[in-house]
Amino acid sequence: MAREESLRERLIDVGVEVVTTDGISALGLREIARRAGVSHGAPRRYFATHHALLSAIARRGFADLRTRFEAAIAAGASPRDRLAALARAYVGYALEQRGMFELMFRHDLLDSERHGSEQPRLRESTLPLFEIIVGLITRCRTEQEKDARRGGAPSNAGPVPSPAVTAAALWSNLHGIAQLWAWDSLQLALDTTSAGGGSGRGPEGGPEGGSAVGPEVGPDRGPLDLLVRAALDAHLGPATA
Repeated sequence: MAREESLRERLIDVGVEVVTTDGISALGLREIARRAGVSHGAPRRYFATHHALLSAIARRGFADLRTRFEAAIAAGASPRDRLAALARAYVGYALEQRGMFELMFRHDLLDSERHGSEQPRLRESTLPLFEIIVGLITRCRTEQEKDARRGGAPSNAGPVPSPAVTAAALWSNLHGIAQLWAWDSLQLALDTTSAGGGSGRGPEGGPEGGSAVGPEVGPDRGPLDLLVRAALDAHLGPATA
């Protein structure tokens, strides 16, 4: 039984390696089996369908992203700082792990219940990450209300969306930033390529100088970070000193 589980995990490990190095188009059953050193029919003993194996690989991506979220927010001094660090981690992961990120959000895998998998739907892997964002936004709102009371100002100028709605809007915003940046659309729109603020990818679409996202993903590091901060300001209001 242990050997069976070990081989199943080996197939997933190899799948992660394939999507990381060669992209989503290389994730065929035969290729994964070949690199794992097993017969081309072996994956079928552990995964009922190709989609079931791809979903298992994508779950690794969500687990990795959650680990990065937790590391990013651990050093934040305030809820706003932690949310900003999480936002940078999300965009950074999307650009660094292009193949895995695409796999994680493939609509046919997110609706994995249609493929007879015994695992929960892949879509449910997004919920713990979303709840982290909701929790941070809730704490940001609490801090904003405290600051407003200390300053003698009303806590809100009017009705505001719930933390969950705000989290969903911010997530959508960050996802869009990552996708449009990966496609070089934002660089074109903002004319950053001529100013040396390009995508941070090398001539073959891979990491430039060993960094998968270039210098722009860190705080105060260029146009990409300005976009992340603009998204936070749009949904939470400008940061206070």
